[in-house]
Amino acid sequence: MSAAALVPGTALLVPGAGGTIDVAAALRAAALDAVAHVVAVARESAGVGHDARRAAGDEGHGGIVVVAAAPVTREARGRVRASLAAAGVPDGQLGWPVPEVVCGDDDWAPVGVPAAVGLHLLARSGWPGRVRVLEVGADADDEAVAVCARAAGLVVVGSLSGRHGPDAPLADDERAPAYDEALLADLATGSDDARARIAQLDLELARGLAVTGLRPWQVLVAAWAGLPVRAGLVHAQVVAGAQHAVASWQAGEMLAGPTAVAP
Repeated sequence: MSAAALVPGTALLVPGAGGTIDVAAALRAAALDAVAHVVAVARESAGVGHDARRAAGDEGHGGIVVVAAAPVTREARGRVRASLAAAGVPDGQLGWPVPEVVCGDDDWAPVGVPAAVGLHLLARSGWPGRVRVLEVGADADDEAVAVCARAAGLVVVGSLSGRHGPDAPLADDERAPAYDEALLADLATGSDDARARIAQLDLELARGLAVTGLRPWQVLVAAWAGLPVRAGLVHAQVVAGAQHAVASWQAGEMLAGPTAVAP
């Protein structure tokens, strides 16, 4: 049994990142609910509170993996500090403390903004077990898939098109609404057909539409290949010209989770 929270990669999910105007409050609440569900499932499947070694992910199994969009694939092997400085947000501006996670014996391991956002959400959930941080790009391979397949829980970080309207990070693109509508529908169902479509989506087109979540979602799909999946879209919202979504997926034994679609 494993659960995944599919959450946006925008720094705006962290309070204070957008200044005094909080445009992502509803999106943040949905993301926190989805991550809390992952933690609940991971606690049960990894035995947190009963066997601390299993909670820590001995022998490469268990634990929670933050899977985030990045230019190239790499796993953090040292101490990770979830700063949003790369997004131009100083630590003192944030409404949450900046979490630090030890992911190996190496020295400091810098991560991108999507991974840092995932770590912020996970820190708010109170997960006491092992955390791994896996950033994935177009070069993600079977090793990345295997890391996710062994996890008790996944926080999968990335967003849909960032080309919606005049406030978008990039110029408006008339293809974005239809692309996002179809992808949102597949993220909401997690069916075999939906996962097959996600796996086959073109990375170059996604890059052109400023879709950051495709490669993390494809890694998730590959990690759960052949498994029954219960999925639901928790919340979808365009913020600052970018389409974001929160979805909750669970593989294996089915438990209740946050699946209601928010308006």
